[in-house]
Amino acid sequence: MWEELAEAAERESPLWAEALRPAGEREREPVFSRLADAAYAVAIETIYEGYLVHYGEARLFAPADAHTALLLGDYLYAHGLVRVAELGEVEPVGDLAELISLCAQLRGEGAEGDGVVWAATAALIGRGGLGEARAALRDGGDARPLLDLAERAAGAEAVESALVAHARRLR
Repeated sequence: MWEELAEAAERESPLWAEALRPAGEREREPVFSRLADAAYAVAIETIYEGYLVHYGEARLFAPADAHTALLLGDYLYAHGLVRVAELGEVEPVGDLAELISLCAQLRGEGAEGDGVVWAATAALIGRGGLGEARAALRDGGDARPLLDLAERAAGAEAVESALVAHARRLR
């Protein structure tokens, strides 16, 4: 998965190639894909890598400046969404678009809960049932319904492990 992601970025743009960490410094730790169906693993980690480029410490990339980071993060978001769209299902694309939107809102407001959004989305991608729980966080700041859904779908221990790994990577 990691080499595939790095090689695709290198082929896409010399800017992305320059932003890649040296091969020996790249981390290959899956965070939220461990909670998801294997069919979505590469897409989830691609989009998550974009999120980390924007808001944390990415595993594969270290952009030289904020402008490159913004563009690279957006490229990774789009590339991940394309990977999911290639599977031929609409609902998972919508789930990931909602994830990106809600996390951007939370970051913009300085609010917490982005990790729980990631966990619930990964655990339930394409299966529905996230709407009310997303609304509870978006409109009322309550992440508990999303956490409950994630834990029921993927197990409390797996969710906690992903949330700890996520917290280590954020700025």
